[in-house]
Amino acid sequence: MKTIAYLLIFLLCFSSKNIFSQNSDSLLISKIFSTALKDNGGFHALYDLCKHSGKRLSGSPLADTAVNRMAVWLKNWGADTVWLQECMVPHWVRGEKEEAKIISSSLKMSLSVPVCALGMSIGTPANGIKAEVIEVLGMGELKNLNPTDIKGKIIFYNGSMPPETIFTFNAYGHTVGQRWASAMEAARYGAIGVVVRSVASHIDSHPHTGSMGYNDTITKIPAVAISTQAAEILSASLKKDKNLKFWFKTSCQTLPDVLSHNVIADIKGSKYPNEVILIGGHLDAWDMAEGAHDDGAGVVHSMEVIRLFRTLGIKPERTIRVVLFMNEENGSRGAKAYAEWAKKSGEEHIAAIESDAGGFIPRGFTLDCSDAEKFYLRSKFSPVLSYFGVGDFSRDGGGADVGYLKDICPLISGLSPDSQRYFDYHHSEIDVYEEVNDRELEMGSAAVASFVYLLDKYGNGMKRNAREEE
Repeated sequence: MKTIAYLLIFLLCFSSKNIFSQNSDSLLISKIFSTALKDNGGFHALYDLCKHSGKRLSGSPLADTAVNRMAVWLKNWGADTVWLQECMVPHWVRGEKEEAKIISSSLKMSLSVPVCALGMSIGTPANGIKAEVIEVLGMGELKNLNPTDIKGKIIFYNGSMPPETIFTFNAYGHTVGQRWASAMEAARYGAIGVVVRSVASHIDSHPHTGSMGYNDTITKIPAVAISTQAAEILSASLKKDKNLKFWFKTSCQTLPDVLSHNVIADIKGSKYPNEVILIGGHLDAWDMAEGAHDDGAGVVHSMEVIRLFRTLGIKPERTIRVVLFMNEENGSRGAKAYAEWAKKSGEEHIAAIESDAGGFIPRGFTLDCSDAEKFYLRSKFSPVLSYFGVGDFSRDGGGADVGYLKDICPLISGLSPDSQRYFDYHHSEIDVYEEVNDRELEMGSAAVASFVYLLDKYGNGMKRNAREEE
């Protein structure tokens, strides 16, 4: 009986595999993946972006370099139109390299530790600031302290990303508020500076920057991120000497806004040119490194849709649009400019997909849409894409830049790569080209291109399901 059962299972598997291989969509998607992996074109574009544009924070000359170089790639890859959309962006500069020390006379310690200014922070006085330290694990603990104990001190926020959280973006979301509001909340009670544990999933010596905010009605105080390893040392030292002092010096400043650009490229739809499927990533990156994972990978994933469609002769019915957004990291001015334009353009955006989660192996796509559309995509698209390892449509969500289109676009989506290593690199000095695996990067490009192909071919079905729900 066992032999017969095994034989039946074998025949069923063999039969389903043959049926699958004859499916035209599956065959074309297979070509998309094989072409991406064989040609490796995206990896070459990523090298150009990282090595020639590097620390391309909004407002910097290197951000302009990135705009111009990626526009050339899109033209060379066969876009019908490529144009630059103006937007005014913040211009924050880091200045000289930051310095910091833990100073304890009782422990006979004067230990230099790695820190970096948080994005949009003010700088310290020329000789830095030095004060006793109060450690808290979050905003709640700060609010429970006596304000007189905080005045004139440095607040050390030592809340960590919860390691037990499987999906690390959820852990990041749980923790990132500490970074954003750190200076505002501490200044309410008279603190003179803040030190924030890097929002990172790994214990290492690399500080991770990121945006923080101010309130114009509250005194602005300087803020730095400290590496997770140094945060552990500072916390342990405070337990031995609660009167130790911390000194840090930064020279960052915010300059007047400057003109920058989104890069926009289209393949015009052959049947429904007024219906747009948008794919995007953000072109800017923090000035700590090359922004290879954040978001060089997303830039390449988006751009390669045009290359792969042209290489394989895919003629979309709808307009396929790539938008490389400027200023996602510290203002989202590019996303706001595009959304404002799109609402007046007279076009119909039927989907907007973002890649901003790194160049790791793709698993699927997040969805921010109606229940009818989720059911349609999960039942129709997931089975086809699962064969290529990208059929996970279980998570809700979209993307920071495309989210501004939510009120005019029925489907907001994001590429969902494996997230376990992303926050090792995120906003740190090790986010460089050499840390991106070429095959994983190209799998991401192929996944996005395949999803776009299915959306273009079966977009009417998705729209019909959305109308039925309404």
